[in-house]
Amino acid sequence: MKSSRFAALVALSVGLATAPLAFAAGSGNHSHGHGSTASIGTPGGTPTRTVTVTMYDNYYEPEQIAVRHGETVQFVVKNAGSFVHEFNINTPDDHASHGPHMQMMVDMGMIGIDKINRTAMAASKGTDHDMSHDEPNSVLLEPGESRSMVWTFDTDAGLEFACNIPGHYDSGMAGDIAIAH
Repeated sequence: MKSSRFAALVALSVGLATAPLAFAAGSGNHSHGHGSTASIGTPGGTPTRTVTVTMYDNYYEPEQIAVRHGETVQFVVKNAGSFVHEFNINTPDDHASHGPHMQMMVDMGMIGIDKINRTAMAASKGTDHDMSHDEPNSVLLEPGESRSMVWTFDTDAGLEFACNIPGHYDSGMAGDIAIAH
């Protein structure tokens, strides 16, 4: 393992274990930074191809994904790391606004270093502070888990895929989505 990746792993584990409370009450916005699917693409559809994305502890393989405008892609996302990771398709601004939501989930014990409390997440569904993380543009996985999602890239928005677990995006766990016409 490269020393820079080892240092990032240590920083990520310390960041999750000692993360401060970042709770913004009364915002009225319950999208939690997942973005508006109308502006970043459309969930579902009939895929024209499958792209496998493997999440490691500080990076993705592949690091960039090229798609055609209007293309529907099935993503098979695998967490080969030791920590919980997210694969989230969004704009850089929406990733930034999603970060505090993920921090809140860590602070509330819904996301641990290597475990997800899905029962607590599900119990929050439909409440004023919905933490279910049930969005079509995102998957949240424990180490060893895999999940598929289908996305249609019918947008011209500047998109990237990223992990918004506290400290992960800041350490470089993001990749570009290049949309060609």
